[in-house]
Amino acid sequence: MKIAIPLADGKLTMHFGHCASFALIDVNLAEKTILNRSDVIPPPHEPGLLPPWLAERGVNMIIAGGMGQRAQGLFAAQDIQVFVGAPADTPEALVGYYLSGTLQTGTNACDH
Repeated sequence: MKIAIPLADGKLTMHFGHCASFALIDVNLAEKTILNRSDVIPPPHEPGLLPPWLAERGVNMIIAGGMGQRAQGLFAAQDIQVFVGAPADTPEALVGYYLSGTLQTGTNACDH
């Protein structure tokens, strides 16, 4: 499984579509371990561009602070699961919470 996390200053950003980079984290679900992390710079912001771009990179899941309903639908169409309302933490911490079943998600920080 590959998890994408939108970043600003090394932590999860609340503004998904305008992030500085994405941490792409490969995980072994059976062993609940992080295998690899790579950071990638997204193309310039354009509505509807990120779902296929992340799908091409093998992403299965996104942990986000906020994401609009339309974007969530576009990711679902690419078979990418989305968690919104995650706290601004490091990618490794967020994936660790997910793998241990303790990822706390709250209010979606995006309203469009």
